[in-house]
Amino acid sequence: MSDPTPWDQRLYVTSDGKNLIGHAGAVLLRKLADRTGLTRALSGTLPSSTANTWRDRATVLVHLAVAIALGTRSLLEAEQLGLHQQPLPGTPASDSTTRRLLAAMDEAMTAKIAKARRRIRRHVWTLLHLRPGGFPYLTVAGRHLKGWIVVDLDATVTTSASKKEKAAPTFKGTFGFHPLGAWCANTGESLAMHLRPGNAGANTVDDHVRVLADALDQVPGPARAKLLIRIDGAGATHELLKHLEALNTTRRTVRYTVGWKITSADEAAIARLPESAWETALAQDGSLQEGYQIAELTGVNTRQGWPEGLRLIVRRVRPWGRHAKKLTALEKHTGWKYAVLATNIGRMHRIAGSRQIQFLDALHRDHAEVEDRVRTNKAMGPANLPSQSWTVNRGWVLAANLACDLDAWLRLPTLHDQADLAGAEPDTMRFRLYHLPARLARHARRRYLRLERTWPWAEAFTACWARLNVLPAVT
Repeated sequence: MSDPTPWDQRLYVTSDGKNLIGHAGAVLLRKLADRTGLTRALSGTLPSSTANTWRDRATVLVHLAVAIALGTRSLLEAEQLGLHQQPLPGTPASDSTTRRLLAAMDEAMTAKIAKARRRIRRHVWTLLHLRPGGFPYLTVAGRHLKGWIVVDLDATVTTSASKKEKAAPTFKGTFGFHPLGAWCANTGESLAMHLRPGNAGANTVDDHVRVLADALDQVPGPARAKLLIRIDGAGATHELLKHLEALNTTRRTVRYTVGWKITSADEAAIARLPESAWETALAQDGSLQEGYQIAELTGVNTRQGWPEGLRLIVRRVRPWGRHAKKLTALEKHTGWKYAVLATNIGRMHRIAGSRQIQFLDALHRDHAEVEDRVRTNKAMGPANLPSQSWTVNRGWVLAANLACDLDAWLRLPTLHDQADLAGAEPDTMRFRLYHLPARLARHARRRYLRLERTWPWAEAFTACWARLNVLPAVT
């Protein structure tokens, strides 16, 4: 039997390499920010100076967003990454300069940055319409939701290991913060996220209204004609549903689905449903989902004070072991676990069968994908807030949102034909593209970033760079 250990014989490790670039994928994200016009748009909103030692604040913010996308967890790590890549984008800003930028992000500056993001997002969405396959509209239960922009709202918990400003105990028994965010289900972009203290309520109406307003403001004007808003049980409040109804205008159609907290009145209505009222639910591919049944509860359960036209749909499934401690008396008696959703969808324009309860149930359950958005977005910054200062941490979250946008914008327009990259999560993108090492060479007054030819995604990297170079600039 051969010895498996001598692979390292005559192997010497030194640190005297030259012109080696780690995390070479940073050039893709930085090039994307420049080609889409994001860097230039931010330059017109952030403070500027003619001093020789002044660092352009737009470049500083873009560099921080790129560093966060690559996995940076602190301002110091962002500076160290920039120093390593100095031969490419130039000398990076110090961590203290970046900190001062984040500390200066008041409400006025944040509003200007949001305006710049909206302008660039409109340009990027135009490019998505022009790509092969067109804009990424959702397909739910076999139905293509063409023309509908889907916005998912959800809150999450970010733990804190130290006593940071406004950190507080959370409803999950941890200590930290309770940010609330909104994501575009079509593209995976982080449209808005508000950092909140850890003791912020899960169903606080004002917070939901504010985040929703900021998110819809990021949706380009022409795309706001048909909107679908999806929220979990935190959205089932009188004030929020009335607000969602008020968003409907002659030029804008707003539909929503929200989770519903079951009360004793709801259980009484469920108990009155005949067995013939129950139908087999649909899976996300449109096939029957055996073992799951749904029924229309509208009319059986009369509730006062809720918007006119509100529909209630109940879903039941045999309880699992983890449900045992939370079953109500009715659920123990019937042997079913129940869940209710509320919606104002009577029909969705040009979506066949959109009134059917099977489709509405599948449409609301598709909201569960926001958990992936939350998880992957937290992997780009919000999971680790770097400062004791509330203002700096709030600016960090904004930079993390920019990182999420850049990651989505890179995959959708330039990697749409790469099946293993088009929908890849941040950790996958880091392993396959962002953390790829390269050698910087010079020849005939040109610079070459040379990748290892045997790396499976080397051609995807070069194809992405080539497409970025011909990407139409914003006008």
